[in-house]
Amino acid sequence: MYKVDLPVDESALRAVERRRAAEAERRSRIFNTRTRVIGVDLRALQKQQEDKRERLEMEKQRDMAHYLLRVSLDDMAMQQNKEEEELRRELAEDLVQYRATHQRAEDSRDADISYDRQGAPNASISLSDSALGPASMQVFLGEGINENEKKRAQMEMNEKNLRAQKEEKEKQEREQKNRDLLTGRELMEKDLRAVQLNTLEEECKREARIALSHYNQAQAEERSEREQQERLRREGEELAEVWYMVTSDLLTERPEAANRKTESSAEGPRVLTDRWKGMTPQQIGDIHRTREEQCLEKERLREMERQRDVAWDYHLTEQARQQEREEKRGKELERERRVQLDKYNRQLAREQQAHQHYLDKKLYTNRPTVQYFTQFSTSSR
Repeated sequence: MYKVDLPVDESALRAVERRRAAEAERRSRIFNTRTRVIGVDLRALQKQQEDKRERLEMEKQRDMAHYLLRVSLDDMAMQQNKEEEELRRELAEDLVQYRATHQRAEDSRDADISYDRQGAPNASISLSDSALGPASMQVFLGEGINENEKKRAQMEMNEKNLRAQKEEKEKQEREQKNRDLLTGRELMEKDLRAVQLNTLEEECKREARIALSHYNQAQAEERSEREQQERLRREGEELAEVWYMVTSDLLTERPEAANRKTESSAEGPRVLTDRWKGMTPQQIGDIHRTREEQCLEKERLREMERQRDVAWDYHLTEQARQQEREEKRGKELERERRVQLDKYNRQLAREQQAHQHYLDKKLYTNRPTVQYFTQFSTSSR
C-alpha cells in the first residue's frame, strides 16, 4: 500500500492553541501577585492611588508656593538693600556737596590769619616747576590768586552776616518783649480772676457754715426731745414692772401659780418656768415608778435578745454540719466518678492503639510518593 499524507485540520490546531494561550493568560492572572485582581478591592486601591496623587500634587503646589514666596522675599530684600545703598550714596554726595559749599577752608574763622601768614613771606623761587619737587610747592589750589578780592568779599560777607545776626537778635528781643508784656497782662488777669474766685469761695464757705450751724442746732433739739421721750418711756416701764411684781404671783410660794391650762388637751398641763417651785412628791414617785418599769422592760428585751442569739448560733452550727456532710458526700461521688472515668479512658486508649495498629500494619502499607502529589494543582481549573 502507498503512504498517503492526510491533510491536517488547521481549525483544531488553532482551537488548541487558543485554549493553551487562554490557559496561560488565566494562570498568569491568578498566580502573578503583581497582576492578580481576584480577592483584591480594586476601588480601595484606586482610591488610594487617587489620594496619593492628590497629596503629591498638593505637596508640589505647596513647595511651589513656598518657592515663589521665598523668591519674592529675596527680591524685596534685594530691592530694600538697593534702596538703602542708593540712599547712603545720595547722603554721601549731599555731605560732600555741603562740605564743599558751606565748610570751605577760606570761610573758617582763622582763614584770614592763615592766608596772611601764608602770603606774608611772598618769597618765590625762580626755578621752573619741573626742577622742583612736591615739597617745594609755593602756591596751592585756591591760594595766591585774587587773594585780596577774596579777603574783601569775605569781610563784606562777614559784615553782612553780622548785620543780619544783629537785626535778627533785635527782632527776637522785640518779640520776646512783646511776649513778656502779653504774659504779664495774662498773669494780671489771672490774679484778678483768682481774687474774685477766692472772694466767692469765702462767701460760699460762710453760707455753708451758717447752714451747717442751723442744721446742727435742729439736730440737737431733735435729739434732746428724743432723749426726753425715751426717758419717760423707760420710767413708765419701770413703774409697770414694779406694779406687776407687787400684784402678780411671781413672788408668792403657791405651786398652783406655775400650772397653766392649754387649749389643746393632747398637750397636757403646761408649767410656767418663771413661777415653778419644784416637783411634788407625787410627781417624784411617778418618775421613780416609771423608771423601774423601764428597767424591767429593758431586762426582758435583753433576755429575749440573748435567747434569739442562742437559737441563731444553734441554727448556724447545724447548717455548718449539714454543709460539711454534703461536702464529704460530694467528694466521695467525685472520687468514684474519677475512678470510672479513668477506667473508661484506659479502655479508649486500648481501642485507639488497636485501631492505630490496624491502620499502620494492615491498611496503610502502600505509602504515596512525591510523584503522587505533583499530579495535583497543575491546572487553574
